[in-house]
Amino acid sequence: MTGVLADLTLVVVDVETTGWLHEQAELTEIAAVRLTGGQLTGEFSSLVRPAGPIPADITTLTGITDAMVSGAPLAAPTLRAFLAFAGDCVLVAHNAPFDIGFLTAACATAGIAWPRAAVLDTAVLARLLLSPDDVPDCRLGTLADFFAARTAPCHRALADARATADVLAGLLDLAAGRRPPARPRLLSVAS
Repeated sequence: MTGVLADLTLVVVDVETTGWLHEQAELTEIAAVRLTGGQLTGEFSSLVRPAGPIPADITTLTGITDAMVSGAPLAAPTLRAFLAFAGDCVLVAHNAPFDIGFLTAACATAGIAWPRAAVLDTAVLARLLLSPDDVPDCRLGTLADFFAARTAPCHRALADARATADVLAGLLDLAAGRRPPARPRLLSVAS
């Protein structure tokens, strides 16, 4: 990472949920990685026990089962722990409206104040910096492959946060004028 962002502490966050809309679904997992000066300086990961069952299609997608979350903390204590981990850092997410939308909605439901944090969306940044000649789409899996991320995204929050951190590093290198190694055109990868 270079420039102003390299001097900041960033927290890359990802969530897994029971569905697609924060008005109708709940958190099942929150994870984040903290980057200081471009270096990994901490990780946070917790399953979250939703009030209702996890739909079968979500279990198929994420691998998170009702049994796995049966002993997990509820959303409120998990959110407090995440917010303590994140502090007043800049938050980063891939497709941030989804992740941040779920986090803010869950905080509102739990009566927890959401911090006034700056948010950087790697999906938006990718659309600004990459063309269709570079990647066929800006899904996390596609970008992780393009930037040779060390962790493959797999719809588990910590792996996806780690992959997003690697994608962010690649995007910031692009913004600074450094191109990634030449790679063959990719096929669309689900994210």
